[in-house]
Amino acid sequence: MRGPRTTPRHPARTRARSATTAAFVVLAATLPAQAVAAGPQTVDTALPYVCTLPSGPQPASVRISATLPDRAATGEPLQPQDVTTTVELPEQATADLTALGAADTLAATRLVVGVAQGDSTAEATWRGTAAPVAVPPSGPLTLTATGAVPSVTAGATGDLRFTAGDLTVDLAPTTADGAPTDPASLTVECALAEDAPDGGLLATVAVGEDPGPGTTGPPGTSPSPSPSASPSPGERERQGERAPRITETTPDGATPAASAPPCKHDEQNPPVQGSMAAYITGYSNVRKLDGASLIPLSCTLLVQGELGLEFLPDFSGANLTQFSTGKLHDEGRQRIPPFQATFLTFGFTPTKATMVLEQTGPMTISSAGFYDFLQNFISLDTHVRVPLVLRVTALEVNGTPLDVGSDCRTEKPLTSAEPDPEQNPGDHLVLFGRGEQVVGEVATGYLLSSGGPLTGEFAIPAFTGCGTGGEDLDPLLTASVSGPGNYIKQIQGQTCAVLVPNPNECTEDLQPLLIPVPER
Repeated sequence: MRGPRTTPRHPARTRARSATTAAFVVLAATLPAQAVAAGPQTVDTALPYVCTLPSGPQPASVRISATLPDRAATGEPLQPQDVTTTVELPEQATADLTALGAADTLAATRLVVGVAQGDSTAEATWRGTAAPVAVPPSGPLTLTATGAVPSVTAGATGDLRFTAGDLTVDLAPTTADGAPTDPASLTVECALAEDAPDGGLLATVAVGEDPGPGTTGPPGTSPSPSPSASPSPGERERQGERAPRITETTPDGATPAASAPPCKHDEQNPPVQGSMAAYITGYSNVRKLDGASLIPLSCTLLVQGELGLEFLPDFSGANLTQFSTGKLHDEGRQRIPPFQATFLTFGFTPTKATMVLEQTGPMTISSAGFYDFLQNFISLDTHVRVPLVLRVTALEVNGTPLDVGSDCRTEKPLTSAEPDPEQNPGDHLVLFGRGEQVVGEVATGYLLSSGGPLTGEFAIPAFTGCGTGGEDLDPLLTASVSGPGNYIKQIQGQTCAVLVPNPNECTEDLQPLLIPVPER
């Protein structure tokens, strides 16, 4: 376990610019009648790992679950679904966090997955984020991370094998009062144990049509070369061309549907140098209600600041900083559009609320990281800060509407622990994202321009101004909703740079072309 790394890892990536098509292949529509239709296969594999802690290498258990098709067609994207990585770190990890004064921790995982077809290989990184978990007083620490992962496209027939490899766990622990620990983040590097069953094999997907009568081997496979056969240089080059293609999943969709809200600059918000627009969406968990609310598709107008570079003495790289600003934009107001949430108040009373998140001050986006000139590699950590007041516009309890009035809201903005309170005073929500990119290739994680996942934890303040006609609903909402330990996972889509529009990123009227999909 160690602090933030200064030398980034460089997992294999495939050059890609367009959005990933996340869909299973329907073979019945694309293959001859004798081909067998694809069906899903469930992956649920527990594997032993060895994780590096301050006390030295320690055993850990990792369970990987996902859904894949049992077969696919060549040239068609194969998208793993419902990917979950559950990591059980040993008791020593709990002791290390406790020594820092940690009461809770956020976590993100990066699992390297080898994808092989015959002698052709590639690597994908399966990333996940976990909701905050309490650090137990003793015993192991269990983290469950989920997230979208890259698609795989096979260029030839034959079995496609998915194998688990190195795992990295990033931790962001906080104290009992919500403040970051010192250090504010820790990284645990884990390697697959030597005695892992089947070398960490997760799944095998048959690619191509059935071989037909007269051939041996399972459906979808092609005859294997003799073990003694050594490929010629030309054959090896063709194998490289046939290597599985990995396409990073971006938080996108397609051209904005009619239901997507407008997201463009106007007379009240004219574009300036660095102006961009992007859609956001996601989920927010309310701890007291033990449920999640969908954050509706919303528009943000951004102004990307200039990138600052501080060169290293040997000119092998540079430290990067960037300060940008933004605002929510909905029908001329700085807010997330109204949304409904249904939950059980006090665990048994059905309650439906219509709510709005209003921006009450500046949104700032601070990014800091490193540019490795030798590897042409960028790594950036980004903090988004925005004051948001939660307003309730309608309330229905057990089927009975209650008049909350016109000014029912939290008494102050949603509040997160601030890693730098002297520079960023006041109550506000803090979201965090980490992004990496080999220049010229698709980015992974979160970068302001390309989007991605942002996560955070926040407290909901007490409510005020709720009720009419002498009926005070403040205590009901405060008791059932307000409190700390709430989690948010926001997905930002690819931005549209309005002064230098890219047709792959912007519509003709300069709105974001790509729509993000919410992730839990």
